[in-house]
Amino acid sequence: MHRPYDHDVRPHPLHEPSHGWRSDAGPDPAQVDPAVLGALLARHGWQRRGGAVGRYARWTPPGATHGSTSLLVPENRSFPDCEDLLAEALLALTRSADPSAHDVLLGLTVPSDEIRWWRDVHQGPSGASWIAQEQLRSAARQMMMAGALAARGRAGYHGARHRRGARTSLADVLVGPASGGAALTAFVPVTQGRAVTVRLHLALQAAREATDYQRATGGMEAFDAAVRLGVSRELTESLIALVRGSEGARIALAWSPAAGVPEGCVPGHDPVEFSPGDLPALRAAGARYLQDEPAMPVRLTGTVVRMRRPGPRGSGTVRLRVLAGAEVPHVRVALEEDSYRTAGQAHLTGQPIRVAGRLESRGGFRRLTDASDVVAVPVDDAERDRLMKALKESREDRDFLPGGCDAED
Repeated sequence: MHRPYDHDVRPHPLHEPSHGWRSDAGPDPAQVDPAVLGALLARHGWQRRGGAVGRYARWTPPGATHGSTSLLVPENRSFPDCEDLLAEALLALTRSADPSAHDVLLGLTVPSDEIRWWRDVHQGPSGASWIAQEQLRSAARQMMMAGALAARGRAGYHGARHRRGARTSLADVLVGPASGGAALTAFVPVTQGRAVTVRLHLALQAAREATDYQRATGGMEAFDAAVRLGVSRELTESLIALVRGSEGARIALAWSPAAGVPEGCVPGHDPVEFSPGDLPALRAAGARYLQDEPAMPVRLTGTVVRMRRPGPRGSGTVRLRVLAGAEVPHVRVALEEDSYRTAGQAHLTGQPIRVAGRLESRGGFRRLTDASDVVAVPVDDAERDRLMKALKESREDRDFLPGGCDAED
């Protein structure tokens, strides 16, 4: 059984958490390309065992013994019985208990690039296995987010920036079971996720090369140059989480046969490997990215969602739900008394405010310093009602944490 990339994303069309696979939800034989089906079978370990040359091929599941179920897959659509053979093969895949059959159907239903992770871990008691599965799944989620963030813009440290859009780009990703905590596969639909897969592919290669350079020379220049290819603190942290506690880890990407190989990428490549000996270099790179990422001068528009000051007068701190000016959901702003009063009046009347300042990288771009030019932004009644409704809903948003202005997103 497969489950979505995260608990709050839309499941894959073939994913039925409670009822398994539906025979009527699979791919339409009339739309299946026999060459794509053959490529997916080979990718997932099925063995080609003869068949009429130039007409059809016989495929058996991974590790099949004599007498096991086999599929007859036509070579192309030039023969009259092609669609009948495809229908029989798809029905057999739907009924198959082999996990690889489900993966093949996924690739046929929604063309998807596949990302695979492996961790070399000792197989211990069931409790240890469950912990290893959660470690692998958590590291994979971090890495997918790092790729999605890099696809939206290159930076050594993203922090809270661009995460809403990055989550959207991962909404249809489906992640399979973490088999024993040693292997995991993610299916990334080409229509929404190809940019993420390509960027992650380039970033992993660059991270491997930068790590080799650092271990050989002690220099960090390669990590600096790798930022333009998508390497970031978020990626190094995901690699650390993947490798830590294991004897090594590998990541491989396989392009969707239906969509083809993206421009600038190669059809097949070896997995990218990382070992515990790479951890010091990755940690040093992550610390460097965090330290070197500069603050951003911005002019934000946002609604006040919380206010705090120690007394009835003087300066205070407000929390803004950002509407425009920066790709972050919320920021904290320290305001002088007059500006704090302006923010309070805007909050009471349902108006957003506009404020200029520096969005600090420390803390993940969640804090605005040197605030100035605080003004209320006039809006019409309809827009004010919409903002008030959004403000009410934001209090129940899962990204909103209680605890006043000291809470982090």
